[in-house]
Amino acid sequence: MPKKFFYPLLENPYRKKDLDKAIKVIKTGRLTIGNHTDKFEKKFTEKMKTKYSLMVNSGSSANLLALQCLINPYRKKRLKKGDYVLIPTVCWSTSLWPIVQSGLKPIFVDIDPITLNIDIKDLIKKINSKAKALMLVHVLGNCTNMGELMKILKKKKIILIEDTCESIGSKYKNKYLGTFGEFSSFSFYSSHQISSGEGGMVTCRNQDDYEILKSLRAHGWSRGLKTEKKISKQNKHLDSRFIFFNSGFNLRPTDISASIGLSQFNDMGNFISIRNKNRDIIVKALKKNKLVNNNFHFIEANKNVKPSWFGIPIYIKNRLNRRKFIMKLEKRGVETRPIISGNFIKQPSVKKYKLLKNSKFLNSDVVNDHGFFIGLPTKKINNIFVNQLVKAFEESI
Repeated sequence: MPKKFFYPLLENPYRKKDLDKAIKVIKTGRLTIGNHTDKFEKKFTEKMKTKYSLMVNSGSSANLLALQCLINPYRKKRLKKGDYVLIPTVCWSTSLWPIVQSGLKPIFVDIDPITLNIDIKDLIKKINSKAKALMLVHVLGNCTNMGELMKILKKKKIILIEDTCESIGSKYKNKYLGTFGEFSSFSFYSSHQISSGEGGMVTCRNQDDYEILKSLRAHGWSRGLKTEKKISKQNKHLDSRFIFFNSGFNLRPTDISASIGLSQFNDMGNFISIRNKNRDIIVKALKKNKLVNNNFHFIEANKNVKPSWFGIPIYIKNRLNRRKFIMKLEKRGVETRPIISGNFIKQPSVKKYKLLKNSKFLNSDVVNDHGFFIGLPTKKINNIFVNQLVKAFEESI
């Protein structure tokens, strides 16, 4: 493997003005959660048209808080231990594990190999009286038919949690992904459409859930809640500054990461535009090469989706050996990775925790055995760079 890829999965996403914002926060001496976090949350709510937004230290933590809120005793309609939560087999580790960690049972659903997103037909088959929620993963900036999906979920009274960690800025019929569900998660990790280094956002639809999420984020504290004074009056025997009325974690972000995230969020539209243009240039060039076009299939946006591409997902056609091709491509300087984590049920942790018994997910196996993705440059690219990429593909076949 070369020490440095000419085409890496991840470029340095930070501009001077992003880092200047962080340095300014550092110089104040107030590094923990503060004013910049509040500003980012408000700006996010306004731009994305969510109801309530709460910044956390990662998209993974956002998923955890959403599931923990759903089982919390302060929630009027909460899920019970053993209730089923549907989840696509092509997912990330921390899309799945908060379900298990919350005492709920994951029910895996196959995906549509054309879009990489959940297969609605298989979803319908998996819905029964125990199915109470769906952890929907929007894959790499694409999504399923949200109109059809929402009709099914409404009819079956299933709660939707949108894992939008890879798809911030994508729209379905001009509505942002992450605004359909009762809860949604977003990630601002370094490789994503915008970045705060580490960081994420959890959103919800009503204030009661928001109050629970806010408390869970910070130790189960009553501090800063709408009901803080009421809780204090009910617990006069305690120091009002240190009342813990709920269970909790410490999943707060730093104001440093919030300042970087807000700086990038303000320019999200421009970032998405550059990514999408680069993606179109690269795919067009690769398809133009007959040898490459004959050996690969490139995933396109689903109908009615205006994508915010995360990366470039690709299928290797049957006659080409995937393992050998990937090795050759990386030796030529192009870094690759599986599509999310491939078919997650093949991961050893699923077997260790006995989450599944002898089930087959043929479409997810296609993604696992034939799929991979390459990164997506965040800065404008030139013909020399694109031709180098095409040559690397051609020489690796």
